Amino acid sequence: MNIAAARRQSGRQDIAALASNENPHGCSPRVAAALANLDPSRYSDPGCTALRAALSQKLGASDDRIVVGNGSEEMIAAVCRAVLSPGVLVATVCPGFGLHEIEALANGANVEKVAMRADLDFDIRAIVAMLERAPAIFFLSSPSNPVGPALDREGLERVLAAVTPQTLLVLDEAYFEFTDDDMPDGLATLSATGLSWVVLRTFSKAYGLAGLRVGYAVMSDVRLARAVTAAKTPFNVNAAAQVAAVAALGDEAWMLSSVAALKLERARVFDAVAAMGLSSARSQTNFLFIDVGRDSLAAMEHFLSRGIIVKPWKEKGYDTFIRVTIGTPAENDRFLDALRAFAKG
Repeated sequence: MNIAAARRQSGRQDIAALASNENPHGCSPRVAAALANLDPSRYSDPGCTALRAALSQKLGASDDRIVVGNGSEEMIAAVCRAVLSPGVLVATVCPGFGLHEIEALANGANVEKVAMRADLDFDIRAIVAMLERAPAIFFLSSPSNPVGPALDREGLERVLAAVTPQTLLVLDEAYFEFTDDDMPDGLATLSATGLSWVVLRTFSKAYGLAGLRVGYAVMSDVRLARAVTAAKTPFNVNAAAQVAAVAALGDEAWMLSSVAALKLERARVFDAVAAMGLSSARSQTNFLFIDVGRDSLAAMEHFLSRGIIVKPWKEKGYDTFIRVTIGTPAENDRFLDALRAFAKG
């Protein structure tokens, strides 16, 4: 639900949009300055040359292994089109990011899911067992969307050890920038292996560019990058998105400051939720996945009546959970007050 719809339904103008994991701090001031010089009459660079060069310098990956998309969602779709054939097995985790399943199904694959553990962490043993079946693709978001935890170093190494040559591991690190310092860098770890892999990242979250839709994929080899590039549409990343992303990369200090503030708020909100007797997964993202103990749609309506948008989860077995973005301190206080009211019944 967007802000305009929430205003219509709630009758309130002061909406706290906490459903889509956007950055409440906006984006770097350098982005607006860069966009002021944009000529919208010209097509964008179909090769995203300047952005791939900037990413190559930042990540230490050659630019011919980097593919940029209209959000990392487009990269998921392009990977599926490039790799899958009807009837093959694709695996992912549950609860999980819906497009990992939807795009695989759209390309004729059969999808099986590995459930998270009861304590809302990764079931490494079950993931390893699934990988031993050599699925064509294993989609794994770490940090997890919608749950929040990330694979620690031991867990990631156990997963990588189980990947066979028949499997393309797609590690979705959309929330990588929000992880704690002791968590592994999936891209760096995979780069030291001989596996076939894709790492997905985005500018929508930590960099605050959700409205411009720009994400990217780093591939294990040039051949795979060429195949995924061929599966995209031409001029897929608009000129404004490319300019903004380059500018955002040039102001890493802004992003790090924003992330640090959000991590402090994440810890504060987590502790407040626990003090209410409600359970929430330990998060390495800019959101929390909270079991409110009642139907998530009823919870959504409760929050909406107070001008707060949250994401009700509907997957079987998790329909008492909501996902809530970490917003500004004032927005988080509003959410916590509304959650206390809901918890009291």
